[in-house]
Amino acid sequence: MNIALIGLGMVADTHVNAVKAADGLSIVGVLGRDPARRGRLRTAMRCPFIPISRRCVLMHRWILCCLTTPPDARAPLVERLIAAGKPILMEKPIERDLSSARRIVAACDRANLPMGVMFQHRTRTAATALRTAIDAGSLGEIATVDLRVPWWRDQSYYDVPGRGSLPATAVGYDLAGHSHPRSGALASGPDHLGSSMTRTTALHRLEAEDWAGALFEMDCGAVGSLMATTAAFPGHAESITVQGTRAAAHLSGGVLTLTHLDGHLDRIGATAASGGGADPMAFTHEWHQRAIEDFADALRHGRPPIASGQSALARMRSSTRCSAPATPSADRGGTMTLGCVAIGIDHRHIFGMIAQMQRVGVRCLGFWTDGTPPTLPGS
Repeated sequence: MNIALIGLGMVADTHVNAVKAADGLSIVGVLGRDPARRGRLRTAMRCPFIPISRRCVLMHRWILCCLTTPPDARAPLVERLIAAGKPILMEKPIERDLSSARRIVAACDRANLPMGVMFQHRTRTAATALRTAIDAGSLGEIATVDLRVPWWRDQSYYDVPGRGSLPATAVGYDLAGHSHPRSGALASGPDHLGSSMTRTTALHRLEAEDWAGALFEMDCGAVGSLMATTAAFPGHAESITVQGTRAAAHLSGGVLTLTHLDGHLDRIGATAASGGGADPMAFTHEWHQRAIEDFADALRHGRPPIASGQSALARMRSSTRCSAPATPSADRGGTMTLGCVAIGIDHRHIFGMIAQMQRVGVRCLGFWTDGTPPTLPGS
């Protein structure tokens, strides 16, 4: 099956190596802005490339497209790929914000065009085993879930244009998604958010946040916590711990440990780097290979891929709930309305805080006080 690679960023090499290792797949076309990188990839593939231009993206020699451009550069390309009827397997996240991602998925759905998202961790042996254990009821009723993504990125990572910039947080949309099995009792993700917090730590200079935490409840009744960061030097393996009434499951670094209440242990998988340190590409191409092979097989047999556009939207919805700032500003594309009741001596302190919040886009609809009312613009 012939594949076009559109986008030549840092993950392009992983896609090239994944396709080279796969049976029955080959890259025959490439679109990228850097001629030197195009030439290097052509040499690495040891096969002729058809250089795709933006004017002739609708080529007939390839069947599907691996889309690895920055998220905010995808919408025009997706439109042309839909017009050409070319199935799309894109890197995560779909877009920088949830509404833009919804538009892309909806456009593919309307055109009945197969679309997949590169959640390569879903193909790992240990993650597959965890999904199977949950679906089979081996853990019993799920009681608690704990997710940890303690990654590290150097400042140079965020110095690249588009990374760590608003509207998305640096950690919210995809880092937490790496370790979530998304199956069975956990398929709905964090459904009811109890509380959340995002912060920019002293370790990075960026517009968005590099630390996010949340407490949540699922429709199945399980409660859980999440912490995702790129400010945990030197970077550690992401993990998920699921506690059930029959057994506990702990997945970290490619190894799943099942601890049954009767005392016996099961271990599945092998330790492997996942790109959680300073080098985000320090992981094997085999997981991408499995995801690409799964998407190609889904096309052949008319079945959904392991990570569809709709499932990726569910991931973004969960991440958006967990990473939304407590007081969104107008600059972040959101508004908050506020009512105030101030009783006590330090009214100036209370209304001073409201005035500060108004300056970042919070709208105060009104207030009641037992003291002298201040003047608040727009209240």
